Amino acid sequence: MVQKGLKRIIIICGPTGVGKSKVALAIAKKLNAEIVSADSQQVWKELDIGTAKPSPQALQEVPHHLIDVATPGEHFDVSRYVELADQAIADIIKRGKLPLVVGGAGMYIRVLLYGLCEAPPQDKEIRKRLLEQAKEEGLAVLFEKLRTLDPETSRTLHPNDTTRIVRALEVYELAGKPLSQFQKSHRFQKPRYEASQIGIACDRKILHHKIEQRTDWMIANGWTEEVRELLKFYSSDCQALRSIGYKQIVSHLKGAISLEEALDDIKKQTRAFAKRQLTWFRADKLIQWTQPENAVDFILLQSRFFKPQCTENR
Repeated sequence: MVQKGLKRIIIICGPTGVGKSKVALAIAKKLNAEIVSADSQQVWKELDIGTAKPSPQALQEVPHHLIDVATPGEHFDVSRYVELADQAIADIIKRGKLPLVVGGAGMYIRVLLYGLCEAPPQDKEIRKRLLEQAKEEGLAVLFEKLRTLDPETSRTLHPNDTTRIVRALEVYELAGKPLSQFQKSHRFQKPRYEASQIGIACDRKILHHKIEQRTDWMIANGWTEEVRELLKFYSSDCQALRSIGYKQIVSHLKGAISLEEALDDIKKQTRAFAKRQLTWFRADKLIQWTQPENAVDFILLQSRFFKPQCTENR
């Protein structure tokens, strides 16, 4: 049951490459809204091509928030995201506009809506030791350890997701119990916002084709050169460059794999990532689903239930 007095937002979510940004831009223009990105990669400055950031024209047409808020060399996590997103949403509403949260980072969206569970805070020494172990022995060793200690959490993570694997092991070491147990206790049931959640999905073959086309376009438009420039200033081990796509191009530039091999693996890993995103979002029964070609009309229909809220939050 939604609490009275909560700020109202619209959420547009779904797998990577499905067309969320295009739909969001059209909706924002019609509803006098501003976009709050829920994309874990678009937070990074200088990572532009491979993160599919909005074009300069799109950024001029509609204000976007939570894009380019962190440097590639720093650490960025969900708690920082929620802090910045809360600030952006409050400011948007104060100016009489509608916040439109858009992206495929399921954990970012969940924690924005329901808050963080009461897990132990980060421990720099443990984190440093785990990261060094991952570098020396390989991330696969840590992932296997997590599968033993917290199989439930491991099933929700990609084997290459260094940040979340390390965090889950860190929590277990600090508390002596798995992160999944903290999350079960929290249950993510007390909302922080009144949200209309819209999921966008399409046929799997169509989505795979879109992913492959987009990846080819990124390479043709200078993605490799972008990564080459980043490596002049940032370590290949930094969080930003460990993401899908950037990691493979780094390996190519180091001579470990050919560009063709990098491209094939990027497409493969992105398809797998899209599948995990869909599994995550499909588990949320509050999300209403539509297809890309119907999404604008569907969301406009939902927005009719949203009343002006600028005065009540000043």
